[in-house]
Amino acid sequence: MAKFFNNAGPVKADMNYHIDPLTRIDWDEVYDLILQQRYFILHAPRQTGKTSSLIAMMHALNKKEDFTALYVNIEGAQAARNDVDAGINEVIGALASAASVYLEDDRPSAMLEEVRKQRKMQGALAELLTRWSQMLEKPLVLMLDEVDSLVGDTLISLLRQIRSGYDRRPKAFPQSLILCGVRDIRDYRIHTSHNEIITGGSAFNIKAASLRLGNFTEDECKDLWLQHTKETGQIFDEKIFPELWEDTKGQPWLVNALAHELTWNNKEARDRSKTLFLEDYFAARERLIQSRQTHLDQLTDKLKEPRVSRIIEELLQGEELPDTVFGKISTDDQQYVEDLGLITTKPQIAISNRIYREVIPREMTWLAQTRIVHESTWYMREDKNLDMTKLLLAFQQFFRENSESWIERFDYKEAGPQLLMQAFLQRIINGGGRVNREYGLGSRRTDLFLEWPLDKEKGFFGPVQRVVIELKILRKGLENTIKEGLEQTADYADKTAAGEAHLVIFNRNPQIPWEEKIWNKTMNHGKWTMGVWGV
Repeated sequence: MAKFFNNAGPVKADMNYHIDPLTRIDWDEVYDLILQQRYFILHAPRQTGKTSSLIAMMHALNKKEDFTALYVNIEGAQAARNDVDAGINEVIGALASAASVYLEDDRPSAMLEEVRKQRKMQGALAELLTRWSQMLEKPLVLMLDEVDSLVGDTLISLLRQIRSGYDRRPKAFPQSLILCGVRDIRDYRIHTSHNEIITGGSAFNIKAASLRLGNFTEDECKDLWLQHTKETGQIFDEKIFPELWEDTKGQPWLVNALAHELTWNNKEARDRSKTLFLEDYFAARERLIQSRQTHLDQLTDKLKEPRVSRIIEELLQGEELPDTVFGKISTDDQQYVEDLGLITTKPQIAISNRIYREVIPREMTWLAQTRIVHESTWYMREDKNLDMTKLLLAFQQFFRENSESWIERFDYKEAGPQLLMQAFLQRIINGGGRVNREYGLGSRRTDLFLEWPLDKEKGFFGPVQRVVIELKILRKGLENTIKEGLEQTADYADKTAAGEAHLVIFNRNPQIPWEEKIWNKTMNHGKWTMGVWGV
């Protein structure tokens, strides 16, 4: 059976190209924690391979014959919310089912009815674990997945029942227990049915460690893709791999989804004699972004959370927002956004990868894009180049007429000017060109790199118009903003080998009339002659 790249669910080694899940964790550290009878956390962003790693750990431990290890997914209890009876009933049912499937042990299933009758659900899980642990010949290592999908009183009951049997381990309770989810337990903010807020740390104060599952390394990304070459003989252009790394930074779902898009959803590539080039890869990346798959939808849905919004808005704007806008960011908030996989903090804070940098502003401005009537044909010259002067003049007028109403509709109002500019450009180049984005906290700018193919038949394999547009907010006087902006724009244009460069400066002072805000001039910096636009 031919293998394929896995973009949905746990890895199946016989069907999927994969990186050995046990190499992605510090197995020695995990095993030491188990030997020390510790209860600990394994967390990572969605679709990074947590389930695959836990299942691999279960099989590895059972092969050692020192323990009885069991993986249980308890996501089904999420629907119960504050209904403890329904939630814990779902948990013990999932545990019994997993024991039957993975261990061929039906004793937990046989105990369910008796446990349900003898104990209220507030103690049923602890009772089941106690009885089963006493029956087992070897100490139990239990792995509970999707713990943080539970909410309210159900989650509190789960954590407290686990804590209640801690002193009975290993003979009458699991020797070691791994709680797995997206977040560290310290980030659990549990709202009870009585409107109390209980933190995960207080409900589960026996945690010994918190381990985070990382992304693939750059070498692992390449190794994974080259498994396809080894299997099928199909060759990837070496230029693809540095782009793959920048686009994904090793996020496992993205790495696999891009490969699946390139090698399978692109039907021409199913001919394995076809070499896949960089432009084939770029086309696959664009299709993936436009597909709005579940992973990407879940990502953008998180942007609405208050704990997330300010940090992301600062990054989109390129500078810190005043505390009066949203209040001061806490260390826990920033760690929470990092745990979600949206940002990295080393070597400096930034959105995690290039695809997320593309997806976030596109999703935030999608409604605006559908309302903008401008078309690329309005701005094309006879030589098929975009007339950037005509386009930016049109944007100035569009911004003057629409900015007040549209920025008010955006969730991220402080970054509204940059987002509206991106929506305008995205609408014009959709289906023809590409807009690449760069922004980072402290840069005080947003860099846009527009690529526009000049030969419709050849697309990006032919000649391409390349334009840099840098966006800045007027903060510290026009002269200083222009001086800094020219230097930054020229530097970015050099880096991207652009043929044309423009600097757009937004004046957000409501007291300044439009007649003074809107202007344009041509200015020089080094070898560059660029358009400077006031909006």
